[in-house]
Amino acid sequence: MASPPPEEIDLYEVLSIPRSASKAEIKKAYHKAALSSHPDKVPDEQRADADVKFKAVSQAYEILSNDDTRAAYDQHGMAAFEKGGGGANGFSGAGPDLDDILAQMFGAGGASFGGGAEFGMGGGMPGKRRRGKGRPEMQQYEVTLEELYKGKTTKFASTKNVVCQNCHGSGGKEKAKMKQCDTCKGKGMSTRLRPVGPGLVTQETVPCNTCAGRGSFYQDKDKCKKCKGVRTIKQKKILELYIPRGSRQGEKIVLAGEADQDPDDEEPGDIVFELVEEQHATFNRAGADLQADLDISLSEALTGFNRVVLVHLDGRGISLKVQQPKGKVLRPDEILKVPGEGMPMKRSDAKGDLYLKVNINFPEDGWLETQEAVDKVRSVLPKAEGMKHGPGETPDLVDDVSFDVVEDLEGFGADSDDPRAGNEWEDDEEGAEGAQCAQQ
Repeated sequence: MASPPPEEIDLYEVLSIPRSASKAEIKKAYHKAALSSHPDKVPDEQRADADVKFKAVSQAYEILSNDDTRAAYDQHGMAAFEKGGGGANGFSGAGPDLDDILAQMFGAGGASFGGGAEFGMGGGMPGKRRRGKGRPEMQQYEVTLEELYKGKTTKFASTKNVVCQNCHGSGGKEKAKMKQCDTCKGKGMSTRLRPVGPGLVTQETVPCNTCAGRGSFYQDKDKCKKCKGVRTIKQKKILELYIPRGSRQGEKIVLAGEADQDPDDEEPGDIVFELVEEQHATFNRAGADLQADLDISLSEALTGFNRVVLVHLDGRGISLKVQQPKGKVLRPDEILKVPGEGMPMKRSDAKGDLYLKVNINFPEDGWLETQEAVDKVRSVLPKAEGMKHGPGETPDLVDDVSFDVVEDLEGFGADSDDPRAGNEWEDDEEGAEGAQCAQQ
């Protein structure tokens, strides 16, 4: 049963350019249209329409940016890409159709405008079935919290393998015939022994080195002059990576069809970037919320303040006005929640919240230089309560004792075999396990 003809669309109208547009004008129009219709830049309810428009824009650019495909389109319209159609410039039968172009650009599951025949590139190994989509190339991409807060678009140069257009991925000259590989007898695989230990070997089946797993090969005199029989050549391309604001650690950004091409694949794989969030000096992140420390003085804890407390990820100064009614004070480790000052949420104007943990900086030693200053401070602070005791109880009077100020409990129980000495009874898990073993 014959496939229905592809839907006729005006690719020049899709990009809003005249039919006489130059390559530079086509590229400029594509970038403008692609950015405005990118699915990640619109709300969820508009994403479906944006996805259709983005694919149409990319399809138009893919065809019109290439001289051969543009000439075929100008002469025959979308019929030039119909499987088995009578197009021109080599676009009949074995040439790529619109399904294949969309598959390369958007991966499997893209829009379908034609039949279901396999993608052929006018060459390749006779009788060998093509694989599906090529393997993805996974890469990690480090981003700062500032970049995730504001979003980021970056361009980079990518050098990848592309199918040689001189031989259409066959590796040989036109009309040249391949020779069956004598090493693997045309199977494409060979068996070898591999040592796995002293006096031990294992047998494994691997692609044949002579024919690179194809089962046959071209002799040197019959190899393609451009790719030297490799079937692919190196090509440099400028790619654009867009990271939407509000993206998170571990999210993946996919550049569809931008991995190395292989003539035996129906379509190239994707380049997949996994986001790795760098640790920030000020903020900690959990989902759409942010947390930071709020350092204040003892005076501010007791009386309040009105000032900029920190600089946000977009460079804004965050100002807080804290008034303490009726003697209320801020205490260490209390949390101040600032609604709407967290991370932005993807495809939304909403933001998470900012949580500020209170740290109180006490004055340096010597700030009260005179007894008069000490008495003045005591006069405004709450009176200290003495030691409480029951009715009729009178504690024995003792002489004043001397003391030292130490930083921690490291000396507590030192030089003893008591497991509770210092902080070891809390933190030393290995010691605890050792004690359990001793009891057995």
